Amino acid sequence: MTLQQQVVEIHYVNRPEVSETFADLLERVTVDGATNTLRMEFCVVRMDDPKAGQDKQTGKKYTASRLILPMSGLLDMINKFQQIAAVMEQQGTLVRQTIIAPQGSGKPN
Repeated sequence: MTLQQQVVEIHYVNRPEVSETFADLLERVTVDGATNTLRMEFCVVRMDDPKAGQDKQTGKKYTASRLILPMSGLLDMINKFQQIAAVMEQQGTLVRQTIIAPQGSGKPN
């Protein structure tokens, strides 16, 4: 008996009722090897009201959204980000920088 690979065709369905979530930053990224998933926690920053005589402004980060992707979703996301980065490089809005590591003695510590 031979195994045949089944072809799966998946169509995108837009759901306008799903709300968007704004985030200021990606606070945490973890890979869960047990479930083979990537977990991301996005946050928003809210600044405290300034106080008289206070030299520095303070604020807090609040969780806005948690997103969990299977590894296949992570690979798809990486591929899409690379495509976006390529377009941004062509437009000149993204410039890659080469980081040169400091030269050491070449001897292990």
